[in-house]
Amino acid sequence: MELRHLSYFKAVAEELNFRKAAERLFISQPGLSRQIKQLEEMLEVQLFERDQKHVELREAGRYLLAEVDFVLNHLEMTKSQLKLIDAGKVGELRIGFLGSASNQVLPDLLKKLNRLEPLITSSLEELSNAVQVEMVQKDKLDLGFVRLASVPSDVEMKAVMRDSFSLVVPKDHPIQTKDFESLGQFSQESFILFSSDYSNHYFEQIIGICRKAGFSPRIRHKSVHALTIFKLVENGLGVAIVPTSLKEGYELNVSFMEIPNISEFTELSVIWKAENRNPALQKVLPLI
Repeated sequence: MELRHLSYFKAVAEELNFRKAAERLFISQPGLSRQIKQLEEMLEVQLFERDQKHVELREAGRYLLAEVDFVLNHLEMTKSQLKLIDAGKVGELRIGFLGSASNQVLPDLLKKLNRLEPLITSSLEELSNAVQVEMVQKDKLDLGFVRLASVPSDVEMKAVMRDSFSLVVPKDHPIQTKDFESLGQFSQESFILFSSDYSNHYFEQIIGICRKAGFSPRIRHKSVHALTIFKLVENGLGVAIVPTSLKEGYELNVSFMEIPNISEFTELSVIWKAENRNPALQKVLPLI
């Protein structure tokens, strides 16, 4: 088996069309069909169900696609690390994060990293919880900062910050901190929330907090970005519930009021894959 067999398989598995896959790979369609047939003969399994009109992955093909993603991603990471090591660096740390990590936790880690491990470079990408978990599993990320209740068994998770919840209202809202006694005072307001795509666990927590206060929130807008939520609140389109730490780093005409008399809290956690062999990760984990 050669790497080209895996690359060809990946293209067909993603396109589910031999003509489109051949065009993507800049080879002939008959040539591609021969390569896939060779791969199936070497593996002694049938990877695709195909006829004149349809191509579908069989169960073995679906399994192989996940493994091929891991193999090819790992090879790309290895090539990048080799260039950095050859240039005198330890390597690169690829970090995914939710926006709420960028206010305090992530800057603190990067400052520590720059001071104690100056030969490690980093690349940062803001991503949803689900995408971070998938990319950590496939060796596309080394670290992720997420808000999740649990992760798959092949992923490690450690809580790095526990946070309370705050209500965000426009600066000119008639109810401010000195008058804020219960979330129930806002039962008739429109709410702007982080989408369940940001974190389904977090979204359900917010709904639960409102129900404990005696109402179901009227959700008018949802977003995965804190700044978008705050701008909508600033413009009078509703109120929001967010982690209290998000009040740092924004200069907007909104007020943050910590919600009184609730036991709920939210945790920001860091995730990584125990089998990840990136030398940069091994040096950074103790700093976390």
